[in-house]
Amino acid sequence: MMTDPEKQILRGLKHIALDMDGTIYMGKTLFPYTVPFLKKLDRLGITYSFLTNNPSQSIDDYIAKLVRMGIPCTPEQMYSTTTAAIDYIKTHFPSAEKLFLLGTPSMISQFRDAGFISCADTPDDIPDLVVAAFDKSLVYSRLCRCAWWISKGIPYIATNPDWVCPTDEETILIDCGSICACLEGATGRKPDVIIGKPNPDILYGVISRMGLKPSETAMVGDRIYTDVQTALNAGACGVLVLSGETTAETAMAAENRPTFICRDIEELGCLLEEARISQILPSGQ
Repeated sequence: MMTDPEKQILRGLKHIALDMDGTIYMGKTLFPYTVPFLKKLDRLGITYSFLTNNPSQSIDDYIAKLVRMGIPCTPEQMYSTTTAAIDYIKTHFPSAEKLFLLGTPSMISQFRDAGFISCADTPDDIPDLVVAAFDKSLVYSRLCRCAWWISKGIPYIATNPDWVCPTDEETILIDCGSICACLEGATGRKPDVIIGKPNPDILYGVISRMGLKPSETAMVGDRIYTDVQTALNAGACGVLVLSGETTAETAMAAENRPTFICRDIEELGCLLEEARISQILPSGQ
């Protein structure tokens, strides 16, 4: 049973920013309730976008993946930490041209499309900036070269803090946070800035693009320390879904509690619908 203040929060929502892995799909498997949930948002007049901490694919690749899964998506609905990193570099390092990019070919292609030069793995190709990311194509020599440039004091940013990436496969996908821990062990240096969630700038980008207030926006995801914390840091509604990494026990014990905890986005859709129905029904019905 929802309280009146909870209903009020849900009634005020105009946009849902959705995490992807662990929220709308797991690895290569689309959750069966995802498409019905998105159609329900359309019926309720709530817009939505996809916001991912995973920079291993370009925006075009993500759109293609969603379309293959049966989810129509436009570039305006897709925002990743690669996009956010590019925006950050252009704002804070406007003269930077050459980057040492520890990331996948897909990610590197997006940086190149944005006008940057990807440095080679050689001591003669000195970068203006180092970017460490979730690199599923990780090559040991490039990891070593990345550590070398970091040790020389070159500006160093990371795309996201995630330790692992959710997967439906029988393995552990080492993510950017773990790669940065390796680099810190070798150099004694942490990233100067971590771009992705829980940094609220990534959600502010969506809020600004949509012309909304933080209170009119919800960030929905399966992780407290990234998805929910981003919402709390931005002053938005933070919805935790238990379809990915976080268990109910962990959620209840968290210091920074989500605004809502839902089994999955299907349950969130029901709550959104219930809040709006209760708004138009006469008292007692």
